[in-house]
Amino acid sequence: MAQSLYTLFEHASGYALFRVREFEEVAMLQPQVEQSVTDLSKFNSIIKLVAFSPFKSGTNALDNINSISEGLLHEDLRLFLETNVPKAGKKEKVTVGVGDAKIGAAISEELGIVCQHVGVVPEIIRGIRVHFPSLVKGLTDKSASKAQLGLGHSYSRAKVKFNVNRVDNMIIQSISLLDQLDKDINTFSMRIKEWYSYHFPELVKVIPDNYTYARVVKLIQSRKDLTEEKSDDLEEIVMDAGKVKAIFDAARSSMGMDISPIDLMNISMFATRVIGLTEYRKQLSEYLKTKMNSVAPNLATLIGEQVGARLIAHSGSLTNLAKYPASTVQILGAEKALFRALKTRGNTPKYGLIFHSTFIGRAGSKNKGRISRYLANKCSIASRIDCFSEYPTTVFGEHLRQQVEDRLTFYESGTTPAKNVDVMKQAVEEAVVVQAKLAKKEKKKRKKEKRKLEESIGANTTGDLDTTQEEEQVPKKKKKKKKHVDESMEVEEEEEVEEQMPKKKKKKKKKDE
Repeated sequence: MAQSLYTLFEHASGYALFRVREFEEVAMLQPQVEQSVTDLSKFNSIIKLVAFSPFKSGTNALDNINSISEGLLHEDLRLFLETNVPKAGKKEKVTVGVGDAKIGAAISEELGIVCQHVGVVPEIIRGIRVHFPSLVKGLTDKSASKAQLGLGHSYSRAKVKFNVNRVDNMIIQSISLLDQLDKDINTFSMRIKEWYSYHFPELVKVIPDNYTYARVVKLIQSRKDLTEEKSDDLEEIVMDAGKVKAIFDAARSSMGMDISPIDLMNISMFATRVIGLTEYRKQLSEYLKTKMNSVAPNLATLIGEQVGARLIAHSGSLTNLAKYPASTVQILGAEKALFRALKTRGNTPKYGLIFHSTFIGRAGSKNKGRISRYLANKCSIASRIDCFSEYPTTVFGEHLRQQVEDRLTFYESGTTPAKNVDVMKQAVEEAVVVQAKLAKKEKKKRKKEKRKLEESIGANTTGDLDTTQEEEQVPKKKKKKKKHVDESMEVEEEEEVEEQMPKKKKKKKKKDE
């Protein structure tokens, strides 16, 4: 029985079917096929183009490639194979070479065509991929690469599930901006203190806080103009009557020099800028809290918003942090110290960014390394739950936090904490209930949005509907007239039919009458 091989090739521009000449000989000479792949003239002697079906559009190409990647037979591919692959007979056996085993199984199940994806087939497909633009007429290297690039972009964009509410990039940007603002506010407030201390040096000792100092400077300006009228405003800023009295006493017996009104104006302007920056920093920290609660709620409840955000920023993204093992999470941010220790063969660092959490500060000097290792383990679990769960909740974070608290008490007093298996079982049970509620809420939101859209569309089309109703009412009489016309037409048609009927039938009709 003769055997013929057809090779299916899926390109970004369309489907192509090639026939392999003298398949049995080619199968025997696999090393020669591998060598002939690079040479077009030799490769042309092995294969021949049977059919090529280009895609209709970019969306059609994306639809086809999605079905191929999922191992499903698309309607376009079904039609292409049904029309171009000959049916196997008694004398000839037909097999189709396919690059992927999944699509081969789908073709054999639905169309009953024998598929092959091993042996010589991968080498032949490799050769087709290399020489494809020259094998198909009208296709150039430039157009083929353009099609591949466009389809690649659209395919990757479709595969990546982009959720607007869960964007970790915003967390990375906000935490880096927050750190920069902290540095800037510190430097600017130091500049105000130095600048204003020429005029009122005693104020720094009374009010050490930067934000309140800038507000007081803006209010007082010249210490000579400080009167009892400003005492209420000062008390609102300072929130302490004793400090207000100390400011008045210091202003009376100050060692500072006199200052010109232009200099005072510049100092007050600079103070307003610092006040504005500190207020913006507060707003940014609130924004970071909300973002962390939506993107990584478990990590935020476990270790805090700012430390969690720093871990995400340092790793690059939440997915990267989720991929890291607990040992890497433990020393994130202490890479220099780690490599220095490895070079000098000293002690490696016990903690990196995790050190800023309250747990390590509360632990004793002996147990700081232990608690940091345990905390890193819990952080890696929390980040993985946040990254891969559809409806993230704070349930797991709360339980993990309680576990760390129990471990701290165990190190201090020796009371045995609950087992991890029992805690996780309880957390899963609670999380299922909470996630079901969240899913219901989302469904309700979607329904509301759909209703709003329908209402807006209805409101836009009400005017059009009114006009159409008026138009419908007018031609009703015309329609009635049309009925009479139709009846007359039917009578005429009957008369014509009667004329065409033979005379005998006409006579019969007369007799019946």
